[in-house]
Amino acid sequence: MAAKRDFYEVLGVAKNASDEELKKAYRKLAMKYHPDRNPDSKEAEEKFKQAKEAYEILSDDNKRAAYDRYGHAGVDPNAAGMGAGGAGFGDAFGDIFGEIFGGGRRGGGGPQVYRGADLKYSMEITLEQAANGFDTEIRVPSWENCDVCKGSGAKPGTTPKTCRTCGGSGAVRMQQGFFSVQQTCPTCHGNGKEITDPCVSCDGVGRTRKNKTLQVKIPAGIDDGMRIRSSGNGEPGINGGPSGDLFVEIHLKEHKIFQRENDDLHCELTIPFTTAALGGDIQVPTLNGKAEITIPEGTQSGKTFRLRGKGIKGVRSAYPGDLYCHVVVETPVKLSEEQKSLLRQFEASLGEGGERHSPQSKSWTDRVKEFFS
Repeated sequence: MAAKRDFYEVLGVAKNASDEELKKAYRKLAMKYHPDRNPDSKEAEEKFKQAKEAYEILSDDNKRAAYDRYGHAGVDPNAAGMGAGGAGFGDAFGDIFGEIFGGGRRGGGGPQVYRGADLKYSMEITLEQAANGFDTEIRVPSWENCDVCKGSGAKPGTTPKTCRTCGGSGAVRMQQGFFSVQQTCPTCHGNGKEITDPCVSCDGVGRTRKNKTLQVKIPAGIDDGMRIRSSGNGEPGINGGPSGDLFVEIHLKEHKIFQRENDDLHCELTIPFTTAALGGDIQVPTLNGKAEITIPEGTQSGKTFRLRGKGIKGVRSAYPGDLYCHVVVETPVKLSEEQKSLLRQFEASLGEGGERHSPQSKSWTDRVKEFFS
């Protein structure tokens, strides 16, 4: 049997190729040698198979690591190891898979140590609070040592015993075919101790759930979906492991006037059609008070006015964003007969002036006629 080609050579990439480079190289070869494009070529079929096998190995981080260290033998399911005098592949990767499946680590032959789980706290705030920042308090669930058993988990007057399954190590090693896998002990769950007579107050857990109050500083400019990390305020670790972290996730409440887009603000500016026609000055709200906009004569719906620096200064921005006011011309409703008569007279006077009063309507009419001609 011919020796297999180097997988990197098959794909035509360097050994430090990125995942994207591997994918790009494989796609190019797959398109070139696919059997559907080369129906009668055994050579193309073989090259397609080689490229497929190479990509399947190198696109998997674990298989790639094994291949880089041991070559083809490291990814051959029929290989027993690395030969006499060398460490077997299963032994070499046992600790790696042990951490993956066990979720912790051991120190000095003792029970496994686990990092506490991270916690997420969702906080809903107003746009004004996000723009200006503020300090607040939150209450989050926490664990504390049981007052009855003092954290041992055993009923007062009794003591935990060494686990009969793992011998106090907190882990068991299992042989799964080619791999030797280390897993958390199913009896003591990594603690290394068995509690035969559990504490009635905490059911043998050794901890009780309580709430704690934390001070949280919300920085000015924070945006929807951003998270604030509070180190060490997640779930406590097990067997002396470090505590997890608390992540405060920010959600912005819907605002009555503004919509936020990064550091910019947007709002609708509704004006009467008389102001749109004649022009005038209009006051508009901002997050820091009022501002004035001059409406030119003949302003149409959809016109946008930009107020520089009236947006929000983001947490990573040097300057504040802008405020965009989008004009909406309001059509009057519930008119009296007298008002309707006046409008008809006004409309007639516009018709006498020709298209100079309604250039957009004339343009629209011309485009419709051209469409149907």
